Amino acid sequence: MSELELRKLSANTIRLLSADGVQKAKSGHPGMPMGTADFAFTLWSKYLRHNPKNPQWLGRDRFILSAGHGSMLVYSLLHLFEYGLPMDELKQFRQWDSLTPGHPELGHTDGVEITTGPLGSGFASAVGMAIANKNFAARTGLDKTGLVDSRFFVISGDGCMMEGATSEAASLAGHLKLDSIIVFYDDNNITIEGSTELAFSEDVGKRFEAYNWRVIRVADANDIEQCDRALAEAVKSDGRPTLIVGKTHIGFGSPGKQGKSSSHGEPLGEEELAATRKNLGFPEESFYVPSEVKNFISTRVKELETDAADWDKKFQDFLNANPEKADLISKMLNKTVPENILEELLKVAPVSKPVASRASSGEILQKVSELVPALFGGAADLAPSTKSNIKNEPSFTASERAGKNLHFGVRELAMGLAGNGMAAYGVNIPYTSTFFVFSDYMKPAIRLAAIQNLHQIYIFTHDSFYVGEDGPTHEPIEQIAMLRSIPGMTVFRPADANEVAHCWAAALQAKGPVALLLTRQDLEPIAPELTSNINVNKGAYILRDDDAFDMIMIATGSEVSLALKTADILKEQFNIKSRVVSMPSMELFLQQDAEYQEEVIPSWCNFRVSIEAGTTFGWHRIVGSTGLAIGMDHYGASAPYKVLAEKFGFTPDAVSAKIKEFYGQGGCSGGCEGCGGGCH
Repeated sequence: MSELELRKLSANTIRLLSADGVQKAKSGHPGMPMGTADFAFTLWSKYLRHNPKNPQWLGRDRFILSAGHGSMLVYSLLHLFEYGLPMDELKQFRQWDSLTPGHPELGHTDGVEITTGPLGSGFASAVGMAIANKNFAARTGLDKTGLVDSRFFVISGDGCMMEGATSEAASLAGHLKLDSIIVFYDDNNITIEGSTELAFSEDVGKRFEAYNWRVIRVADANDIEQCDRALAEAVKSDGRPTLIVGKTHIGFGSPGKQGKSSSHGEPLGEEELAATRKNLGFPEESFYVPSEVKNFISTRVKELETDAADWDKKFQDFLNANPEKADLISKMLNKTVPENILEELLKVAPVSKPVASRASSGEILQKVSELVPALFGGAADLAPSTKSNIKNEPSFTASERAGKNLHFGVRELAMGLAGNGMAAYGVNIPYTSTFFVFSDYMKPAIRLAAIQNLHQIYIFTHDSFYVGEDGPTHEPIEQIAMLRSIPGMTVFRPADANEVAHCWAAALQAKGPVALLLTRQDLEPIAPELTSNINVNKGAYILRDDDAFDMIMIATGSEVSLALKTADILKEQFNIKSRVVSMPSMELFLQQDAEYQEEVIPSWCNFRVSIEAGTTFGWHRIVGSTGLAIGMDHYGASAPYKVLAEKFGFTPDAVSAKIKEFYGQGGCSGGCEGCGGGCH
């Protein structure tokens, strides 16, 4: 059998394994894997640099299945290329506790590089991977060796090309000339509802040419030789990212469903699957892999192992010859954070006068960049406002790959997804930045970061109605509840520069995604005698306490100072003694053991008040059903922020009045076991 015949047989094996997996599960998408099998097998067997025996091998290229619904394609490839995914797992496609979930999941299945499913997310994440790779190579000197000139191969479909995430990311990739990105566009003219003519008629290739991409067109991408020629051209960089527009037939090989939308999102059916096996010259046996295919791929796997071993030796030689570079490489790969990071950040925190937390974060960020080489990121055209630039450092551009400031442009969704790719690449703690209200544009990316437990930091500034004159469109109200509702997400809203330093230290040592919510307006520093009480790592702590306190006030961010002033008024005017709790992270506090929670907010005291310049949604978990949650359950307005504070009742006098009104003229209505009774 000739090599070409072996390649065709291998591609047909992928088609049938994919169709068999979907059929057994009675659920899934067979059409896309069947249509793209020729390209995918050509890529994996001839062009993709990978090491099946070490899926995390640093020198590898990355394969990203942006059209994640076609997951049986990557599972079939991982099985055939000996990644340790047994046939039994292909037979358990989409079943409980299998390694073959409905969409590829990072960290769940060896060989999967990023969690995909939401269309366009894989494409945009690949852009982040390419950025991280270029920056890593340039900063470490590895760019001069060719050792990490990785390529990022993506398979996308019509759905990816329709989603705005792809447009944003493709525009950025073209501008940055990320020539290591090679995208195969599975141009099969079919979506779930039928022909793409229903809603999609543009020339995608011309759009990408306008984005400054090289476009290669393949008239028949179900022809392995045409796929081979396209990939041979694509891997020879012309300085631009590459889009291969491949015309395919969805469900290729299926006599009754090839080219039809019925092959997109449902099993072929037993009769049609049998007809497909016969049409492709395969026996009636399901999940069948010809011995010729096994031997052909096994030979290639051995070659890949040899290539990886050669690379490993060259890499080690580089490390031995360049100890300073080796140290930097180690710190980036391990995302090293100094043990005394908090101590170092507190040294630079501006605590001598009132300062906005976005500004104190900006000062602290400079020190973080100095101490944590893995930190790398930027903003969505808002760095001057979010204070997220690294001073005296160049920008990452098409001509300066070692720059430490990344300009995403006004592309929040692509920024968030690129941040995911940067984190997944493995050498960065990425940070991304915009106004907090625009976290709405980033929600899909943040959710995917949490699902994948990707360690990255979101710097969200202008965190409340105190934005002021810009009005309700720019004043976040419900966004904080949105972030808190995401499992695995940690949200910090620091009260002053001291807490900002603590929150940055915690964020750098976190295991998953973290959001820092920072103010536009100045915040008064916590009094020096109280700073030793700060305990951000437990989410909340007792900032100030009156003996035999009658009530507990819990506040976050800019409202901590408000709570302290309100407590003074309540004590002076009504003889109500207070405990003031700062709660920079509600999620972390709720993760603490019952003993610590009871220590900070004892259950015997029902006289509880929360204060936060956002929606009160979720706060009754803290203050209880009888507590008072002071917040913003309406949108803001356009006016100077001090006027808004007065109009919305966020002044010490107004908050005191709300508390007095809610709990009665004298304060608490009683009934708190263990209470000293001073509020009666």
